[in-house]
Amino acid sequence: MLIAFHKPYLVLSSFTPDGSRNRPLAEFGFPKNVYAIGRLDADSEGLLLLSDEPAWNAKLLHPTKAHPRTYHVQVEGAPDEAALDALRSGLIIQGQRTRPCQAWRLDSAPSLPPRDPPIRFRKSVPDHWIALVLTEGRNRQVRRMTAAVGLPTLRLVRWAIGALTLDSLTLSPGEWQELGPRERAAVLKR
Repeated sequence: MLIAFHKPYLVLSSFTPDGSRNRPLAEFGFPKNVYAIGRLDADSEGLLLLSDEPAWNAKLLHPTKAHPRTYHVQVEGAPDEAALDALRSGLIIQGQRTRPCQAWRLDSAPSLPPRDPPIRFRKSVPDHWIALVLTEGRNRQVRRMTAAVGLPTLRLVRWAIGALTLDSLTLSPGEWQELGPRERAAVLKR
């Protein structure tokens, strides 16, 4: 079984509570014996896959597979071409270079439900949305990458895994669905 979940803000990618205000996956009524494939930090939102089939872990997360994951990132500041080029080329984060990635500025904010609580708003500092397609998943990598180019992350949403996107599923935050053959194939597309 392969499940797509629209993970809300302040939800853990684990079934066990961590003693904080963050909610565990156990609160969302998933079938028994499923586990998260990869993770999203509690302060990140978006597409999270769960499965009871261990082979999905290897297909999607093993470094040799370089499987793409797309993020929509609201950043503080205005991304210029130099910042986007630096993201594309790879950056030194915690002493290691990130893999080259795709990065571009979104023309408009993605269609997302409002975050609860909302992000901070400052009249004097603009914010913009960018998209990043990564083929690796280090701890807090997107946030560290945007900070390294002077664009702190305000909101981070995993938009797609392979060719499966949040908008193709029409899941609201906190909702999940078991994926059929067509959606499973989309997950594996590059």
